[in-house]
Amino acid sequence: MTTDYLISVRKQFAYYQQLGEKTFAQLSDEALFWQYNAESNSIATIVQHMAGNMLSRWSDFLTSDGEKEWRNREAEFEPVIQSRAELLDRWQDGWQCLYAALDALNETNWHSTIFIRNQGHSVVEAINRQLAHYPYHVGQIVFIGKMAQDADWTSLSIPRGNSQQYNAEKFAQPARKAHFTDEYLGSKKE
Repeated sequence: MTTDYLISVRKQFAYYQQLGEKTFAQLSDEALFWQYNAESNSIATIVQHMAGNMLSRWSDFLTSDGEKEWRNREAEFEPVIQSRAELLDRWQDGWQCLYAALDALNETNWHSTIFIRNQGHSVVEAINRQLAHYPYHVGQIVFIGKMAQDADWTSLSIPRGNSQQYNAEKFAQPARKAHFTDEYLGSKKE
């Protein structure tokens, strides 16, 4: 087991969680439920899907298939969430389940086989699968947020036109080892 890997993974998950939360904070309640068209998902629907996926994948992570019998994936794409508070509760439930599963990993279970839809994965493969899935959806959330906010959007990364200044500030500092999320997460321990 590599502790560095788990620390990095936690920081990356926390970074994407924070991007979603910073997007929610910029939006009106109405914008959380807005759909571009009938074939697209609202932010609320994406959160509903992510939470359903997280609870399925990370509950009993080491001992049961990640596609739980109780999961109704199709229902995740129906409008169920009705309020900002419900959206935030579902969002937090999913992330808490994920972090609890990561916290349960140790030397004795690190070499377990993790099944998702009856397909075996190493622990690293199972984590990486979700580390690719959740940022995909968080990117959708951010994109919808940018469309909804239009000119009122506050950038979550380097604002347009500031790349040169940002790089100059970075290269003015001594070379050091740091995780890319440290400046975004501060001292947040997730």
